[in-house]
Amino acid sequence: MTTTIIGYPRIGEKRELKFATQKYWKHQITADELHTAGRELRQHHWQTVQAAGIDQVPTGDFSFFDTTLDTAFLLNLVPQRFKALALNPLDEYFALARGYQGDAGDEKALSMKKWFNTNYHYIVPEFDRDTEIQVVGTKLFDEFAEAKKLGINARPTLIGPYTLLRLSRFLDGLTPDDFLPSLAAAYARIITKLRALGADWIQLDEPALVYDQTAKDLDRFTQLYDTILAAKGDGHILLQTYFGDVRDSYKLITTLPFDGLGLDFIEGPKNKDIVLENGLPDSLTLFAGVINGKNIWRTNYQKALALLAELHQPTTRLVLSTSSSLLHVPYTVRHEHHIPADEKKYLAFAEEKLAELVDLDHIRQNGTDTLAYQENAALFAAPRYVENKTLNAQIAALQPADYQRTPDRATRLAIQAKELKLPLLPTTTIGSFPQTAAVRRNRAKLRRGEIDEAAYNAFNEEETKRWLKFQEDIGLDVLVHGEFERNDMVEYFGEQLEGFRFTDNGWVQSYGTRGVKPPIIWGDVARTHPITVATTVFAQSQTSKLVKGMLTGPVTILNWSFPRDDVSNKLSTEQIALALQGEVLDLEKHGIKIIQIDEPALRENLPLRQSDWYRQYLDWAVPAFRLVASKVQPTTQIHTHMCYSEFGDIIQAIDDLDADVISFEASRADFTLLDILKQVHFQTHVGPGVYDIHSPRIPSEEEIVDIIHHILAKLPADNVWINPDCGLKTREEPEAKQALINMVAAAKQVRGELEHANQPTL
Repeated sequence: MTTTIIGYPRIGEKRELKFATQKYWKHQITADELHTAGRELRQHHWQTVQAAGIDQVPTGDFSFFDTTLDTAFLLNLVPQRFKALALNPLDEYFALARGYQGDAGDEKALSMKKWFNTNYHYIVPEFDRDTEIQVVGTKLFDEFAEAKKLGINARPTLIGPYTLLRLSRFLDGLTPDDFLPSLAAAYARIITKLRALGADWIQLDEPALVYDQTAKDLDRFTQLYDTILAAKGDGHILLQTYFGDVRDSYKLITTLPFDGLGLDFIEGPKNKDIVLENGLPDSLTLFAGVINGKNIWRTNYQKALALLAELHQPTTRLVLSTSSSLLHVPYTVRHEHHIPADEKKYLAFAEEKLAELVDLDHIRQNGTDTLAYQENAALFAAPRYVENKTLNAQIAALQPADYQRTPDRATRLAIQAKELKLPLLPTTTIGSFPQTAAVRRNRAKLRRGEIDEAAYNAFNEEETKRWLKFQEDIGLDVLVHGEFERNDMVEYFGEQLEGFRFTDNGWVQSYGTRGVKPPIIWGDVARTHPITVATTVFAQSQTSKLVKGMLTGPVTILNWSFPRDDVSNKLSTEQIALALQGEVLDLEKHGIKIIQIDEPALRENLPLRQSDWYRQYLDWAVPAFRLVASKVQPTTQIHTHMCYSEFGDIIQAIDDLDADVISFEASRADFTLLDILKQVHFQTHVGPGVYDIHSPRIPSEEEIVDIIHHILAKLPADNVWINPDCGLKTREEPEAKQALINMVAAAKQVRGELEHANQPTL
């Protein structure tokens, strides 16, 4: 064995999994039909990987929603409230991920958070006093047997126990230590069963090892694996890490009887020094992550081979692999028909990365006198774009004052209160409204040339007017235009800026059936014309209420794009920030008094080791946001929005963004952020999302009233906004409307309570 991968995209070449799963949710196909679609898809993927020449193919990386949820399901980590619904196993699985509202009951979904430093979201398992860890699921075993029957050289893979504990939620005063023996025993049973089915190699993913580790953490890891490794017999266990380096745990890992160690040499460059300085046991095979699993650029073979030559010094037991699962890149370049051939040759999606692994292995064994090596060398011999020297000189000339807004926030908020005249607990939404079939058809017609720009815009204006009327009718205080012209909150802006390229089918899974199509930052980024001004000004002209301008922030545009690999992320982000600054000032000039600059991905690229947070990221990411709004008038209110990450540990950096108002995702995390905001005396005004938009479940008015009461027990009413926890693009129209009706009614009820309580007694 000389080549392998950690995992493969599961959504399919044309998002087949998305469409099949959504049909099941809409009761258009049966569970058997969904399982058939899943089986056909994963078998096609296995055969694609094997046919490319990859020696060992992972199984268990396929999922109908999320592999962390799959692991929880395998281990009986299903909270009692979901079991009480008495649903069939598939519907129970989806209830954990999406919530449930029907004849069997009403339950919110489990929490959802970002997977390490990616835009992928995982479902957070729960441990409580009723948890009984048992190996009850069969999916892992069934899929391995399925692959073996097809003649696939399969390696079953699942989330390791240490990472599972690090990513889970513990209730009832329990801690991970309460579950170490039972969890280790369950994993030992999994290993035993896989060995009985014929598994030679078994992959346990432990990316949590790239976090900072304490002595207590490493002790937990040891306790778990002393039991698990005793069950492997003459089998082989691959400990797979990714997204960083294992500086804290390497010496421990290499004393335990693992058979393979997977290290990321792209995002964890320090791993090379660790291996070279400490050596590698003769019994341990190094699975070297040398092909970037998270970006889409071709691998520079000369650099990769130089790295492999260094790694060959301490070991001859070397397997070439990807730095992470290929889940994070699109399926294949083959389906890209609008990127010119002279540019497409620089790109490698999942399928092409398989060929790169095989190429590297062949060159490593046979020398550089090969066509593949010569073509690759020629590709990297010349630059792929022309630098915008004027723009980069402008950025180099920026001074500290260019990143600072005046006057201070407290003074601005007082000025804005007089200017905007909003009521207590003002209500708004995050930005987007449902992208209905009609909205998508309108966009498709323009793309196919069936209608012209005027007809396209006329349809969107009618949708905007329809939703403005709905917002006015239900009594929202600050309105939005609905974003019907936007295919995606990042792709849309990329299409309006210089320096981006776009794919036809470059879909990447974000969560469940939700896919995103990240643009590619090709070169220097600049704004050449207004982007959102016309649609926002049109919306404001249709109502006497305030309409928010809606922008995606510079850090999110960077993090939700495929970034360049030839310049720093800092430079690209500053270029984007300068472009957005021009857009903000144009909106202000046209009378837009509230402008929201969304940064849902701020935490996403935060280094996984706390010592690197500021030096490597926040020291430039926070100022980049401030650059966007630094020149607006104090009367203009700047909002931002963040979701589905753990913000408590960077709350000071978030306050340092110097926005006037921030809306957080809070409902799916049970509003745990509120205690932190209270503790640090957070100064930015806050809109903690009062309901979860990623679930079809509709919260009642009474439920939202209770949530607002909970918020006001932690935060002063003068600082609180009422809003959903994210945009409503993915929801069905009836769901979105009823939830907003209930939200506004709840806010008005609590507003009335507060006003009554503040009335003087006679």
